[in-house]
Amino acid sequence: MLDRISLILLIVGGLNWGSVGLFKFDIVSWLFGGQADLVSRIIYTLVGLSAIWCISLLFRSREDIFEEN
Repeated sequence: MLDRISLILLIVGGLNWGSVGLFKFDIVSWLFGGQADLVSRIIYTLVGLSAIWCISLLFRSREDIFEEN
């Protein structure tokens, strides 16, 4: 379950960075009141922690990643 939540947060982060790169538009800061706002900072932190967690996916076997619990 933690893998799926982490992947979802990474997708959100990737889409946000894509919009920043293509359109200079930060969706997270727009939705939650700016980059310095507490909620935005929490989301950025969760995306970063998700990225750290997903590093472990590189070192797991394919069966472990797709195993249903």
